[in-house]
Amino acid sequence: MSVEVITAIRQLRQRLSALRRQGRSIGCVPTMGALHAGHGALMERARASSDVVVVTIFVNPLQFDRRDDYERYARTFEADCQFSAEHGADIVFAPSAEEMYPQPMATYVEAPEITQYLCGAFRPGHFRGVATVVAKLFNIVQPDAAYFGEKDAQQLALIQQMTCDLNFPIEIVPVATVREHDGLALSSRNQRLTADERKAAPILFQALSEGRHLIASGERQPAKVKAAALAVIGREPLVKVEYFEAVDERMQPVEKIQDDVRLAVAAWLGPTRLIDNVLCRVA
Repeated sequence: MSVEVITAIRQLRQRLSALRRQGRSIGCVPTMGALHAGHGALMERARASSDVVVVTIFVNPLQFDRRDDYERYARTFEADCQFSAEHGADIVFAPSAEEMYPQPMATYVEAPEITQYLCGAFRPGHFRGVATVVAKLFNIVQPDAAYFGEKDAQQLALIQQMTCDLNFPIEIVPVATVREHDGLALSSRNQRLTADERKAAPILFQALSEGRHLIASGERQPAKVKAAALAVIGREPLVKVEYFEAVDERMQPVEKIQDDVRLAVAAWLGPTRLIDNVLCRVA
C-alpha cells in the first residue's frame, strides 16, 4: 500500500486537473502531520465520499504564536505517509515553507468575530495564520469537500465562516472528536506529556462532561456551569486552566444558556497546551 507524494504546487494542480477532467470528485484533509487516529477518522470519512483523497501535510509557520512551539512540533513524515496510505489517501501534498510562502506575505485572511475569544484571545495571530493557509490550500487543491475535526471547534467555525464569506464551492464536513479510552481527546501534542501529565489530562473531559450533565439537568447559568467544571479540574494540581467558557455557534460567550452551547476548555500541563470541547444540546 502506497501513496503518491507531491511537493510542488504546480505538479499537484496538474495532477488534480487531469483527475477532475475525468469527472472524479476530490476530498481534502488538511493536516500538520504527526498523524493519529483522529486524522484517520477524517481520511476515512473522505474516502467514503470522495473519488480522490488528498491529505496535506504542512507545518504552517504563520499559525504559531511562539517560535519554540513551531520548532518543537512533531515531524514524522515517513510514518505519516504510511498512515495516510493505510487510511485511504491517494495523494499526500507536502510542500515546503518556501513553496507555500516564496515571498513575504502581504495578504491575509481573518474573521475577527469568530476568533476574538477562546484560543484567539490567547494566541495572537494564530487564526489569521490558519485561515490564510487553509485559503491557500483550498485554492491549490480546489476540492469538492474538506474534512475538519470537531476537537478544534473554533478552527472549524472559522473555516466554515471563511468558506461561506469567500464563496469557496467546497463542502466543509465536520468529523466527531476521537478520544482515548479515558476520554482524552486525541492530539498530536499528547505525545509531549510526561507520564504524570498524561494521567492527569483526562480531567479536562471529565470537567466538560460535568458541565454538560448540569446543562442537561436544567442549569442555565454559565457561571455555575463553569464553577462546577473548574472544581473538577481543581482536583488535578498539574493542570493550569487557561479558559473554560460556554459559547454559541459563532464562538461568542453566552450570558444565559437558552440554545445549544459548546463548552470549551484550554489548559496547560507543564509546557503543553491542550484544548477540548463538547456540544451541549438544550431541549
